[in-house]
Amino acid sequence: MDWGTELWDQFDTIERHTQWGLDLMDKYVKFVKERTEIEQAYAKQLRNLVKKHLPKRTTREDPESKFCQYQAFLQVVKELNDFAGQRELVAENLLTRICVEVAKYSQELKQERKSHLQEGRRAQQQLENSFKQLENSKRKFERDCREAEKAVLTAEKLDQDINATKADVEKAKQQANLRSHMAEESKNEYASYLQKFNHNQSQFYFLEMPQIFNKLQEMDERRTLRLKEGYSVFSETEQQVMPIIGKCLEGMKAAADVVDEKNDSQMLIELHKSGFERPGDMDFEDFSQPINRTSSDSSLGNPRGTLDGRLDPRLLGKSKGKRWPFSRKSKTVITEDFSHLPPEQRRKKLQQKIEERNRELQKELDQRDALNKMKDVYQKTPQMGDPNSLEPKISETLGNIERLRLEVQKCEAWLADAESRMLSNRPDSVTRYNRHLDHASTLNNNNCSHDKDSLNTTHSDENQDTLNQPIYTEFDDDFEEELTSPIGTCVALYQFEGSSEGTISMLEGEELGLMEEDKGDGWTRVRRSKGGEGYVPTSYLRVNLN
Repeated sequence: MDWGTELWDQFDTIERHTQWGLDLMDKYVKFVKERTEIEQAYAKQLRNLVKKHLPKRTTREDPESKFCQYQAFLQVVKELNDFAGQRELVAENLLTRICVEVAKYSQELKQERKSHLQEGRRAQQQLENSFKQLENSKRKFERDCREAEKAVLTAEKLDQDINATKADVEKAKQQANLRSHMAEESKNEYASYLQKFNHNQSQFYFLEMPQIFNKLQEMDERRTLRLKEGYSVFSETEQQVMPIIGKCLEGMKAAADVVDEKNDSQMLIELHKSGFERPGDMDFEDFSQPINRTSSDSSLGNPRGTLDGRLDPRLLGKSKGKRWPFSRKSKTVITEDFSHLPPEQRRKKLQQKIEERNRELQKELDQRDALNKMKDVYQKTPQMGDPNSLEPKISETLGNIERLRLEVQKCEAWLADAESRMLSNRPDSVTRYNRHLDHASTLNNNNCSHDKDSLNTTHSDENQDTLNQPIYTEFDDDFEEELTSPIGTCVALYQFEGSSEGTISMLEGEELGLMEEDKGDGWTRVRRSKGGEGYVPTSYLRVNLN
C-alpha cells in the first residue's frame, strides 16, 4: 500500500504530515541538545567538586596520606572524576551523533520535500491550465452554436417572408452557413481540448501525483527510520559507558572495603608514638609534722632549696610542669639527627632517611657503572665519542657516591644511638613492680606511723627520692604479678644480644614464650625455654597468640 494509490486526493494531508514529521525531528534534536547541556553542566560540576577536594599535590611525608580512610577518600574522588569523564563522553556522543548529524539530515529532507511539493504543484497547475483551456473552448463552442442556430432561424424567417428581398435572403443564408461553420470549428477545438484535458488528468492522477506522493512517502519513511536510529543512539550512548561507570562504582566500593579502622588506629600509633615511658606516681609529702633534724642529718637529707627539708616550691612547679603531656609545647628547633623528636619517631625518621639515601646511592652506583661502560666503548671505538668528555661526569658521580655513603654511615650511627637509648630506657618489669610495691609500702608507713623521728626520716628520704627520680618515671600499665603461663609463642627471626638491663639474649630460630605484647614502644617481653625473661625487639619476632 502506498500513498499514491490510497491517498491520491490527499495532497494537503500529505503536505501537513510530512511537515509534522520534520518538526518532530527538529523537536527531538532540540530535546537531545538540552539533555547534552545538562550532561555537560553535570560533568563540569563534578569536575569542580573533584578539583575542590583533591589535594593540589600529595607528598609521601603528608601524615594524612598514610591513613587508609584518607586513601579511600582520594580513590572515591578519583573514581568520581572518571565518572565525570564518562558523562562528558555521553554529552559529546549525543551532540555529534544526534544534534549534528540528525539536524543536518533534517535540513536535507526539508529541501527534498520542498522539491517534491513544487513538482506536485507544477503538475497541478498544468492540469488547471488545461482545464481552463477546456472551459474556454467549451464556452466558445456553446456560444458559436447559439449564434449559428440564431443565424439559421433568421435565414429561414426571411426566406418565408414575402416582403423580403432576394438579396436579404441570400445574405441571411450566407450568415447562417458562416455561423454553422464557426460552430463546427469550435466543436472540433472543444473536442481537441477535451481529449487533451482528459489525457492530462489521467496522467496527473494515475502517474504524476502518485509518483510524487510515493517519493514523499519514501522520504517520510527514511525520516522515520533515521529518527528511530536517533532514539536508539540516545539509549546506546548511555549503555556504552555503563561498563566503565560500573567499574567506577566498583572502584568506589573497593575503596570502601579497604578502609580498616584497626589499621588506621595502628597507623596513628606508628606516626606519633613517642617512645617515652609514662611518668611515675608522685610521692606523698607530709608537711603537717614539725621536722627536727640535726645539722648533719639536714646536710645529708635536705634537698636543695630549703633548710627544713621541704621542697622548693619553684622546683615543684618546674617538675610538675614537665609532667603533663597535654601542656602547650614550645616551638621545636628541627635538628639534622632528629633529636628533637621522641625516641620512637626519631628511630623511624632515621630509618626512612637511610632508605632514601640508599636508593639515591644505588642510582648513583648504576650511573657510575653506565658511565664506565660508555667510557670503555669510547676507548674501543673512538669515532663514537671522546672518553675524556665523560671524566667530569664520572668524577661528579663518584663524589655523590662518597657523600651519600658518609650520610648513610652518619644516619646509621644516629640510628644505633637512638636504639641504644631506647633499649637502656626500657626497664625490667619486675624491677618496676618491686619499686611500685616499695613505694606503696612507704606511703602506708607515712600515713600510719606516729613516731616523730621515723616520720622525719621517711619524709626526708621521700624528698630525696623525688629529686633523684627522672621526670618520666617508667612503669607498666598494670602492676599485677607475672603470669604463670605464656599468652602465646614466638620465633626469633634474628639473633639478639641483650646487654642492657631488662633485656634478654636470643638465638635466630629460637622458640620463645610470649609473656607480654608490645605496648607501642617496639619491645616485647618473652621467656626462654631454658629459663629467664626479658625484653627483645618486636621486629625481631614472629608472634603467634594463643
